[in-house]
Amino acid sequence: MEVKLVVRTLELIELFAQTRRPMPLTELAQGLGAPMSSCLALVRTLVARGYLYEVRRRAGYYPTAKLHSLSAQILTGDPWLEQVRPRLSALRDAANETVMLGKIQDGAVLFLDVVESTQPVHYAARPGERRPLHTSSVAKAILARLSPAEREHVLAAAQYTRYTDSTLATREALLADVERVAAQGWASNVGESVADLTGLAVALDLGGEWYALCMAGPTPRVWAQRDANLGHLRDAAQAIRRDREG
Repeated sequence: MEVKLVVRTLELIELFAQTRRPMPLTELAQGLGAPMSSCLALVRTLVARGYLYEVRRRAGYYPTAKLHSLSAQILTGDPWLEQVRPRLSALRDAANETVMLGKIQDGAVLFLDVVESTQPVHYAARPGERRPLHTSSVAKAILARLSPAEREHVLAAAQYTRYTDSTLATREALLADVERVAAQGWASNVGESVADLTGLAVALDLGGEWYALCMAGPTPRVWAQRDANLGHLRDAAQAIRRDREG
């Protein structure tokens, strides 16, 4: 169950990330779909706590560096992601496609970290984004390593929305593909969520918890170089395991 005030606060932060400019109160209220009174109370609270400031009188509000500073402190306290990030960067450099570390969390795929490709046309994603289970190579790679009972539990609340003609829009179709993934050792999403987009993923067992490394980008690049890309993914997974064990 979502807490409305928390959701609205997070949406405010995400709105600034999207616009990347100061916004007056009226525009913030419109962007949040919130009453002016509620938005004013939220803004005043964040200003009082040092998270927002008024650029000029009536010129709008913008976040201070406090949020960035706190986020940086939090990240440096996470030895797991700090250890993995150089491996993700090396994986991106090897293929120059966007790479992600993900896991299944609360009925969806959660991207824990993302390193984007430097190519002009590439898959764009951000840490913290969530993706549907039935269209994710990350989910398939992890589901293939779970027992039938564990799969049933994970998929209990799955929604099989069709996004393209290639979407696996039924439970039976998804489970059949997961069985193929279990046999071949890697997962793919070829145009199942977005036409002409391909994702490749390999599962990663770390201390009994399943994660997956994923690479995504335009199908003509990612699928055409499938064998090489899978080799890069497997090498990165092995390196992360060695780092973890060491």
